[in-house]
Amino acid sequence: MNYQQNTPPPNYLVFAILTTFFCCQILGIVSIIYAAQVNSRWNAGDVAGANDASRNAKLWAWIAFGSGLLIGVVTLILVVGFGMFAGLMSGFDF
Repeated sequence: MNYQQNTPPPNYLVFAILTTFFCCQILGIVSIIYAAQVNSRWNAGDVAGANDASRNAKLWAWIAFGSGLLIGVVTLILVVGFGMFAGLMSGFDF
């Protein structure tokens, strides 16, 4: 995305923090690191670096969200599957 010369790109810090708490901590921390670099690079006059850090913060936040969602779905499938298996096995006498 191209931003006006006087407007810094979004830092996606809130998105990064939320994905860190609720989805995947390690990948969310990567997103927070990039989000923290956006404003400092912008204030230093590094417009390209600020835009790059903004893109990376958004990318890693979405990766954290997707991996958290995937882990949640797999966990749900395993819990339901093991519950069904335990229910079936409880009817057998060993």
